Amino acid sequence: MGADNSARHRQASKLKRREQARRGAGKRVLIVCEGEKTEPEYLKEVRRARQLQAANVQIMPSAFGTDPLNVVRYAKQLFEEGDSHRKIEPRAFDEIFAVFDRDEHQNYVVALQLAASISNTLRNDLRQLVRFVAIASVPCFEIWLLLHFEDIRHPISRSEALQRLRQYLPGYEKGAGSHYSATSDRLEVAIGRTLALNALHNAQQGVELHCDMPQLLAAMV
Repeated sequence: MGADNSARHRQASKLKRREQARRGAGKRVLIVCEGEKTEPEYLKEVRRARQLQAANVQIMPSAFGTDPLNVVRYAKQLFEEGDSHRKIEPRAFDEIFAVFDRDEHQNYVVALQLAASISNTLRNDLRQLVRFVAIASVPCFEIWLLLHFEDIRHPISRSEALQRLRQYLPGYEKGAGSHYSATSDRLEVAIGRTLALNALHNAQQGVELHCDMPQLLAAMV
């Protein structure tokens, strides 16, 4: 009986190594977004530009709706249970990211706390602990794009961010594509400005400008 178990264990390990080799050496990342199109389309552009395998970097909107707490809950469930329709196997990732805006969400801070409490408590299919990271933007994702063009430090509303962004990206509409290609030549500038901004204000405050997109882009390698 013991010999049979040992043989099955060796076979399972062999299959796992083969699967890892098939996926390549890249880190396996699951990204669940509040938005249905804007953030997913931007991140898919990043994935294509960096020639990352879709099997390694899965990007999708939350199936539980746009409330940040539900975005976190869906990301956790998707990791644990997988989705056969999307060909996502349970626990087949090394890191999980939940992407959402501050907006007017009542559960914003609770979502940040839940994500932090989950991080490094889940194990993947290689029995490794998995980071679970909230990628928050205050007040909204457009602040990230605007930082490519302006070094802003004081709070602005979502509508003002959108209005000012359209000065640099005429005709900008949420959900449309090509936002990454339209801004990528200023990416390093935006990262520098955002990191300086984040050094002043953390996501928990939820009032001052903040954006975690540099952290997510650094993970997409």
